[in-house]
Amino acid sequence: MGSWVEAEVAAAELGDARLRRRMGQLVSRLSESPGGSIPAACGGWAETLAAYRFLANRRTTAEKVLAPHAAATLERIRAHDVVLVVQDTTECDFTGKGDIAGVGPLNWKERQGLFCHVHLAVTPERCCLGTVGAYLWARDPAREPYNAERKKKALADKQSHRGVDGYQRACAVAAAAPQTTIISVADREGDVYEWYVAAAEAARQGRAAEWIVRSCQDRSLPRRRAGTAQSHEKLWEEVGRAPLRGRVTWRLPARPGRKARQVVQEIRSARVRLKPPYRAHASLPEVEVHAVLAREVDAPTGEQPVTWLLLTSLPVGTFADARQVVEYYLCRWEIEVFFKVFKQGCRIEALQWQTFERLRTCLMLYLIVAWRTMLVTMAARTRGEEPGTVLFADEEWQPLYRIVKKQPAPTAPPRLGEFVNLLAGLGGYLGRKGDGPPGPKAIWTGLQRMHCFTLAWHAFGTKPTLICV
Repeated sequence: MGSWVEAEVAAAELGDARLRRRMGQLVSRLSESPGGSIPAACGGWAETLAAYRFLANRRTTAEKVLAPHAAATLERIRAHDVVLVVQDTTECDFTGKGDIAGVGPLNWKERQGLFCHVHLAVTPERCCLGTVGAYLWARDPAREPYNAERKKKALADKQSHRGVDGYQRACAVAAAAPQTTIISVADREGDVYEWYVAAAEAARQGRAAEWIVRSCQDRSLPRRRAGTAQSHEKLWEEVGRAPLRGRVTWRLPARPGRKARQVVQEIRSARVRLKPPYRAHASLPEVEVHAVLAREVDAPTGEQPVTWLLLTSLPVGTFADARQVVEYYLCRWEIEVFFKVFKQGCRIEALQWQTFERLRTCLMLYLIVAWRTMLVTMAARTRGEEPGTVLFADEEWQPLYRIVKKQPAPTAPPRLGEFVNLLAGLGGYLGRKGDGPPGPKAIWTGLQRMHCFTLAWHAFGTKPTLICV
């Protein structure tokens, strides 16, 4: 069991020390072979059977399995001045993977799977600290159609309630790390009025986390009141009339069907009071929020301009304030990368289980594995000058260095940035001028090959007479 694995499972409370050791061994095995099946990751039938028994044990629930990693993440959070707790939901498609008791339909009945809502801790430098919480659920097949009479449902019965729960989790993190500024960040699915009401109440009680939410609804504003400057009745129009603060420039990453490009946005900001929407089950108060409108100018022909309206609790009175909000929101992209590692790198949608509960527990282990890949990817960019031993043991970096460089490993470990480039080279990273730093796909492939080199290092000795690739 590696030292990093020991740290992630140290706080596990499973009622039996043997279960904690088994959990550590299983996390270690899955991290060494994240894309393979559990039998492929484990060392033979006996270890595979032990892994299945661990996941079937009534004491190893999904919540208890993730709890020690969340505790380790909290310790890492305490070492930073500002941490973003980014939340988002991804769907896990298990269509065609047999009958898994407990999964439900996704966007239509024929697609079967579950939803995973993750709270990911990220620094402003985009270093992934870990997962502070996750919630997995499946829709009830009997409750169809899903959009029928949706407005009549209480918020607790809607999927959108996850955003409010996520903000309250961020408040709990803020209380546990009082020296760190915690900022809860969400995309458009977080634009739920109850979020703003909960934030206002938490602020009154002195236990609030800060927050940033991308607006989805063009909300109504109260009608003009005597002696106030607010005169418009819709949110976007009101903020669009605010004074121009300045411009920000950032790079939009490529994705299928879209090239990477530089984005220039004009920034406007204002403080607004929101009119509460109708709720059949509750009467909601008006709330005041800060708003930042970031609108792209001179977008390329044929490209949709990137325009965001960000609602936040952070001050936006100056251009520097508003720009900071945009920069924090840009860090939300890290959870998209995290989901890519979770679903493609760990290949979790290829798993085959008979029950939803066992599947949930297994997916919690893979959340830890995905975090490790994200940590290596971003730490090489933000902590590249530190020695490689901050993340890798001698038995990991020395054989890889010897095989890739075709020369004896140095006495002192290489810099973390240099070593991760060598690691990513095993995953296809070329490191040419203009290539940029290696991405998670090259990293997760390199980590698997590094494990093979480490096994050979132990099996054949530390001074082989033949060096091959």
